[in-house]
Amino acid sequence: MEEIGLAQLYYKYGTMNSGKSFEIIKVAHNYEEQGKQVLIYSPSVSARGGVDRVGSRVGFERDAIPVQEDTNLYESVKAFVAAAAPSKIYCVLIDEAQFLKKHHILELTAVVDELNIPVMAFGLKNDFQNQLFEGSYNLLVQADKIEEIKTICWFCDRKATMVIRFHDGQPMNAGEQILIGGNEDYKPVCRRCYNEAFRKA
Repeated sequence: MEEIGLAQLYYKYGTMNSGKSFEIIKVAHNYEEQGKQVLIYSPSVSARGGVDRVGSRVGFERDAIPVQEDTNLYESVKAFVAAAAPSKIYCVLIDEAQFLKKHHILELTAVVDELNIPVMAFGLKNDFQNQLFEGSYNLLVQADKIEEIKTICWFCDRKATMVIRFHDGQPMNAGEQILIGGNEDYKPVCRRCYNEAFRKA
């Protein structure tokens, strides 16, 4: 949890199946167990748990505030702060942060710098073509602290750093950047297995 003092913007990234959404639910529980209110946001484009839900692959779910493309996150958090007074908002948690736009990330920096509320953003770093998402690029630029949430490769025991998109069992390296799917569509892999999959294909 946040140390006493100035708030910070955290970016915690990992591949598919690294437990990012579960980590959000766990962090929220830890705050709330101490009577400390948190806000959870999730981009509306991420529909795995529903537009107003954070859903982990292990089956846990939490309510979330949907983020639209034109949502102003700073104004939204500021409104919740005013409504909660004299109580506090202790932390803002962001699920699937890779789907945020640049202006969302800048608004989160204002939440940290002007409202002094810590923000923890969780998401992927790179897509199935190993390109940075808009949200992840801007979080890498703006975050005070960056942390990798590790998981293992689907095909071997190395650390997964990439993801492969599959269609009808075949690896794909073309198509739209954003396509919501599950374990049958995406698999976390290490660099060697990523390259090997496309050599075989």
